[in-house]
Amino acid sequence: MRGHAGTILLVVGAVVCAIAPVPPQLVERVYSQRMYPSVQQVLTRATNVVPIALLDIGVAVLSIALIVVLVRRTHRVGFRRAGGHTLVTVVRLCAVLYLAFLVLWGLNYRRVPLEEKLDYQPGRITRDAVLQLANRAVAALNSGYAEAHAARVDLRELSYHFWDAESKLKTGTPTVLGVPKRSLLTFYFRRAAIDGMTDPVFLEIIVNPDVLDIERPMVVAHEWGHLAGYANEAEANFIAWLTCMRGDAILRYSGWFSAYEHAVRALSRQDRSAVTPLDAGPREDLRAMAARYARSSPVVRKAAQDVYDEYLRANRVAEGIASYDAVVRLMVGTRFDAEWIPVRR
Repeated sequence: MRGHAGTILLVVGAVVCAIAPVPPQLVERVYSQRMYPSVQQVLTRATNVVPIALLDIGVAVLSIALIVVLVRRTHRVGFRRAGGHTLVTVVRLCAVLYLAFLVLWGLNYRRVPLEEKLDYQPGRITRDAVLQLANRAVAALNSGYAEAHAARVDLRELSYHFWDAESKLKTGTPTVLGVPKRSLLTFYFRRAAIDGMTDPVFLEIIVNPDVLDIERPMVVAHEWGHLAGYANEAEANFIAWLTCMRGDAILRYSGWFSAYEHAVRALSRQDRSAVTPLDAGPREDLRAMAARYARSSPVVRKAAQDVYDEYLRANRVAEGIASYDAVVRLMVGTRFDAEWIPVRR
């Protein structure tokens, strides 16, 4: 009975933590600005030392442990009772993992949004403003194609520009940036068209090795944005874009390509005809991206998107997976000084 009572209390505690309203200002002040940075500094420094993804090890260890427990219980009390006891163990484990997720990273979903920290006005978000952003991106891509393709991605330079962009959005200690890792889940990443992920327990980042050089700066900087505590996908995209805007030719090209794709998707089909055409070089890059996407599995991709959409909504991101493209609102609705420095309130 004690074990069942403990499980019930644990599950109830996890549910309460999931649904309880917490003032964003409190989360921002106590967790996102104080507690989380301290945890992130320690964890990411530690995981950077390990060359393989600790997520892989964690999943493997838990899976093997549950199988061993089930087999031992089956020998002792039979499969039926063993299955029931193991199900209780799984429920208890899920509750513990959820609470760990909240403490280690997940509460960042509940912090004060960037729109309330920056000089952001929804009235600036118009069809003409988005169209202007798309055409500005086209001009940058057409003029920057040759120089970008003659350069190589330097993650050290990317890190300097990330810290610079981060300093324009918040004060405090710079984020410890994660070393991009590969995962045993790479096959799944390819089939599901996933470019990267941030492990919310070990605070490491994993990047699909198939991403193109012109995509890599935005993908890596996006995951670094999550490590910096910007859990919302639009905000992680925004800080990644600001990072790339500060960099060399290939970083800027990567940033403008992301802005182009998001802006075009935000326009109606009719309005897209008003976007200036890309030159042959950037069009070839688009085809290469499309070819990589086409190698994924529609079934696996749809399943992964549906699961992630539900995950985001469960973490109070009302737009779900559409929040990726919501970065256009930040790009257009925010006022900038020179050199893409967002004006803060």
